[in-house]
Amino acid sequence: MSTAPGQRHAAPGRWLVAGAATLWGTSATLARFVFHDRMVSPFVVAELRLAFAIAVLGPWLYFRHRDALRVRREDWGYFVTLALAGVATVQGSYYYTISRLGVGLAILLQYLAPAIIVGWAVLRGRGASALTIASVIAAIAGTALLVGGVHPTAAGSRPIDWAVGFASAFFFAFYVVYSKRGLTRYRPETVLFWTFAIAGLFWGCVTPPWRIVAAHYDASLWGMFFTLGVFSTLVPFTLFYRGLERMPAAEASIVATLEPVVALFSAWGFLGEALSLKQWLGAALVLAASVMASAKDPVRPAAAADRT
Repeated sequence: MSTAPGQRHAAPGRWLVAGAATLWGTSATLARFVFHDRMVSPFVVAELRLAFAIAVLGPWLYFRHRDALRVRREDWGYFVTLALAGVATVQGSYYYTISRLGVGLAILLQYLAPAIIVGWAVLRGRGASALTIASVIAAIAGTALLVGGVHPTAAGSRPIDWAVGFASAFFFAFYVVYSKRGLTRYRPETVLFWTFAIAGLFWGCVTPPWRIVAAHYDASLWGMFFTLGVFSTLVPFTLFYRGLERMPAAEASIVATLEPVVALFSAWGFLGEALSLKQWLGAALVLAASVMASAKDPVRPAAAADRT
């Protein structure tokens, strides 16, 4: 049986999103080292990774694709909204949740986003296929097993901490869905550059650059910041956007749940952190969710699938 055109178009997108999740997951080990061993504020890391991503992407666009820097006047509101309510807010809420509830719960709460995206599609009357619903359930259950266990820091948490944690899932869902709207009118590099720049200015107001300079970080740490800016930010977000162009937002968010799987396997391979039986089961469920999200649903025709 031949593959439908929509399926052929979406297949590269799944690999691109999986590549983004792989880079996000492997870079998590470096980010954790910077946070805990070098005692750098997560908000400073968020600001510098955006700064380095802009420093690489900006000149490349200027000299190779200058037309990609142009934005229509009527679209500036869109870019500001996506940058502040998407890029900056996703990072801020996620890092806040890490500091209050621990890394495991932060990942679990943020990866409720696929269920939110599917629910939004249903509310808009687009429906959800049987495989999509099954993949969402598998992704949530698998992520819960992967990051299971409440971090000690969550013991004294307040309701506001949990509210921000759950809000991070909504912010991430908004970021994925709202990004897709911009990708219908602009190249991924255009959306990334301007949203990174606006979000970077926001974080620059939170932590002014002169405070970062006054911290006197050594050369090795600046090398880590650069690595995070390129391989944890610029490259994976470019891959994610390239994939998001080719597939529904819900499917892209489900495939992206490979990130915690890769992060745990990376910690196992490079740091010697053992995986428990339930984590192996969680990894299997997340991988199954990715396969189901990528499969053609026999219950529902491909033409009816949500392409939002």
